[in-house]
Amino acid sequence: MKEFILSVLNTLSDLGYFGIALGLMIEVIPSEFVLGYGGYLISIEKINFIGAVIAGTIGGTIAQLFLYWLGSYGGRPFLEKYGKFLLINKHHIDVSENWFEKYGPGVIFSARFIPVVRHAISIPAGIAKMSFRKFTLYTVAAIIPWTIFFLYLGMVLGDNWMQIKEKAHPYVLPSIIVALIIGIIYFSVKGMQKKNR
Repeated sequence: MKEFILSVLNTLSDLGYFGIALGLMIEVIPSEFVLGYGGYLISIEKINFIGAVIAGTIGGTIAQLFLYWLGSYGGRPFLEKYGKFLLINKHHIDVSENWFEKYGPGVIFSARFIPVVRHAISIPAGIAKMSFRKFTLYTVAAIIPWTIFFLYLGMVLGDNWMQIKEKAHPYVLPSIIVALIIGIIYFSVKGMQKKNR
């Protein structure tokens, strides 16, 4: 697996910023590794930080828009049949759909930081025909800090960027807590607005 990741990333690195965006769009390897490697490329001054953040945000957003459109136009039956080719199984769809039904559109932001739900949450948003503009806004708002964090971690790790998952692990729980707090604040504000109408 390590050799496969390295071969893919070496190919993408030749494409510079476009390679980062493409790696996140096709997502044949986890985004953490793509961004971690991007951070490594920044550390050796092959690319710069701002350009990498922009490329990462564009690539990550397009990947989620693709899943949103699949949900919107293909529906659940299509995804249950062909989702395996996108590394998404029925369990991912079930969990993300339950989250979306329980917490509403605002979960598009907070779920981006939570394992299992993170990748598949775009699907129920598409199935529910969530506002495209709102979906894109929430998605970009979550992808930017995710991208910055893993690029920075990759920069700090340098040659040891392959250890990014282990090094990121202590920060996963705090990021989930922060995302949930933001989600709770969002839902509370929305609830108060409904009561005042």
